Amino acid sequence: MISEELEAAITAWLADDPDAATQLALIHLRDRARDGDPAASAELADAFAGPLAFGTAGLRGALGPGPARMNRVVVGRAAAGLARYLIDQGHAGGRVIVGFDARYNSDVFARDTAEILAGAGLRVLLCDEPQPTPVVAFGVRYYGCVAGVIVTASHNPPQDNGYKVYLGDGSQIIPPADAEIAARIGAASRRPLATIARGDDYELLGDDLVEAYVDRAAALVAGSSAREVVWVHTALHGVSSDAMARAACAAGFPSPIQVAVQAEPDPAFPTVAFPNPEEPGAIDLAIALAREMGADLAIASDPDADRCAVACPVDGDWRMLSGDELGWLLASAGLEAGVAGTYACSVVSSTLLGDLAAVHGQPFRQTLTGFKWIARVPGLAFGYEEAIGYCLDPEAVADKDGITAALRALELAARLKTAGRGLADRLDDLARDHGVCLTEPLSYRVEDLAVIGEAMARLRVAPPEALAGEPVAVVDLAAGSDGLPATDGLLFTGDRVRAVVRPSGTEPKLKCYLQVRLPPTPHDLAGARSEASALLSGLRHDLDLALRLDG
Repeated sequence: MISEELEAAITAWLADDPDAATQLALIHLRDRARDGDPAASAELADAFAGPLAFGTAGLRGALGPGPARMNRVVVGRAAAGLARYLIDQGHAGGRVIVGFDARYNSDVFARDTAEILAGAGLRVLLCDEPQPTPVVAFGVRYYGCVAGVIVTASHNPPQDNGYKVYLGDGSQIIPPADAEIAARIGAASRRPLATIARGDDYELLGDDLVEAYVDRAAALVAGSSAREVVWVHTALHGVSSDAMARAACAAGFPSPIQVAVQAEPDPAFPTVAFPNPEEPGAIDLAIALAREMGADLAIASDPDADRCAVACPVDGDWRMLSGDELGWLLASAGLEAGVAGTYACSVVSSTLLGDLAAVHGQPFRQTLTGFKWIARVPGLAFGYEEAIGYCLDPEAVADKDGITAALRALELAARLKTAGRGLADRLDDLARDHGVCLTEPLSYRVEDLAVIGEAMARLRVAPPEALAGEPVAVVDLAAGSDGLPATDGLLFTGDRVRAVVRPSGTEPKLKCYLQVRLPPTPHDLAGARSEASALLSGLRHDLDLALRLDG
């Protein structure tokens, strides 16, 4: 059965939706629910539970009909709200770049956005084909835009899509802009979509944008002559293959050995369970090919190429480096090359970056999670977060950029290779100089978001007094701390252990970020790593018990 209120909402939605596919899907759901199908009733209730929230990550959600899904109605209202916000901010007639990845309906959502922005009198630059997110983010400043939009769900599952917004400084939106845009989206939602003006007076961006981005990216590594490196690349069915190969070629590196079955865009992501390099098994094909070809490293891009993962031989076997490990390598390479400025990372990332910056006399800053915060650090030279996101050229791309991160990793690997060394040897150097540091993510995917709120509430009421056998102090990040704005999270710190617990901002997950750090022990690295590994195991066990998510 369907309530009268829901029946009315469905009827109104069908009248507003210009997409025959989502209209048909909604009709089928409605008919099944009328016949008493509980699954259809639950899906309808969820799809119409409320509008898909527009926040600092823009929009992201499952494709489908209804206000809580990604579809042409939701995207059209978002574009109208963004247009009204930009005009109210004094940007009438300003340029806006619109790009998209290769997910289902990304091109359709991008065209709708371009037409509605153009209908509002803005000068729209629409990419003529799918592009990596960092290429579009680069275009915001390169073309002097007042805003940018990229239609992407990054590394989310195939059924998702999203809508990411940049303002004129090239950075992602933050409060209060997100709330102000959301209010205007709400106003646009109170009128029929067909009454929102559209226009076709927009400019299509071709290869000039990619060429300009590639030239800038290659210039980042122009100071080094080491280029001999054998490397494998996987795009994980995303949009990075062409831009990555072109950037490497422009920088003088050999062409990548591509994982052929993952090189072309495919919104179904058929060879991976989740198109995220961090997920188990996602880069197995790249590692297998790297072994076969005797490569020095393997590089994996997430589907929109804003993240970068690196795998290499470590202790005689191949493994993917953690996001922190690659962050240390990229940061230390920049510091040793004399790249001056502030080095920054998120509060959930390793504390080692602060030590590296201090040794080289450079300032360090800790931020909230997300590049909307990291990229805004004044005087930023390098920023990273443990979720394999790295910003190496904030003047050009004020966001994470998996392509420039890959170039810097190639440069470092090539330079080490000339001395008969590899990336793992450089990690050993850092451990000897600064102490063994082990980090590990721990996440819990849930069906019901209320489970996350309940777990955080329990942890606040009864936080553990010790983790891995060591006393810990707790800081509730919801109250703000150390210059950080308030955020929903808890920080536990001991002499050698550290953990941050927070809800994910983009996925139905509760995330924990674990760290163990020991003092420098240059003469017994293996023993120190064994000790740190045991502590990390204890930390993971104790935090899992404290969360009690398994009941």
